[in-house]
Amino acid sequence: MSMRFFLTLLSFATVIYSCRSSKKIQSAITKKDTLITVLVNPGATDSARLVHETIDKIRTNHIDFETFSSKIKVLYRDNKQRNYDFNAFVRIQKDSAIWLSVNAALGIEAFRVLITPDSVKLMDRLAKGIQYRSVEYIREIVQLPVDFYTLQDLIVGNPVYLDSTQVTMYRERESSISLSTMGDFFKHLLSLRKEDYAVLHSKLDDVDPGRSRTADFTYNDYMMINGRLFSTKRIITVAEKTKIDLSLDYKQVEFDKPQTYPFTIPRSYNIE
Repeated sequence: MSMRFFLTLLSFATVIYSCRSSKKIQSAITKKDTLITVLVNPGATDSARLVHETIDKIRTNHIDFETFSSKIKVLYRDNKQRNYDFNAFVRIQKDSAIWLSVNAALGIEAFRVLITPDSVKLMDRLAKGIQYRSVEYIREIVQLPVDFYTLQDLIVGNPVYLDSTQVTMYRERESSISLSTMGDFFKHLLSLRKEDYAVLHSKLDDVDPGRSRTADFTYNDYMMINGRLFSTKRIITVAEKTKIDLSLDYKQVEFDKPQTYPFTIPRSYNIE
């Protein structure tokens, strides 16, 4: 696995895209729905209250923290027959630093990454190389509006690209709630567990009709960790020219514990 491929993989796990037609979205609405309301102007409908209450509940579940750390078991598969299983150790200092250490076979560290709001440092332990990039580098690779704060939210499990001012659909079932929003970059279909408004499924659709990118996030095995509702198992499927399946299994999750972010560069490493 090359450093560039790993960074692309990291970016895929951060934000994703999709371009399924509105017809396909509507086909997901079954006849069993107890309430379906299409909101052209939410402020002028009686259902606006339900929508605003739901958005408020989502915000209540927003995971806030000072520091975060976890071991993540990652399973990667794609339709080009590339298969990778590895452990990623992640530490975050809120709004300041995202530190990643990726272990290959036999527990040998392959990559170390340090991301700040304006920079990316990438250390390839196997090739003995170091790269310095701006955050724009990630955007160039995936051609998406990715920034430090998007990465931070995706890692801890907060919804991204959810424009609460442009709600186009609200749906309520016996045990779940779904709503769709339209933003500058994405149409976002979000499904929530009705009992506590935990995110069950997130689908992002590129508003650009010329793209055929699609992605789905599924969140499972919620646990209450330090007062925060946290999904410990997630599945991400991304498809455009290549179909990618990612399984993320979070272990040893901790919030607000003192962390270090070591990134000492050996003198023998080459700057790429």
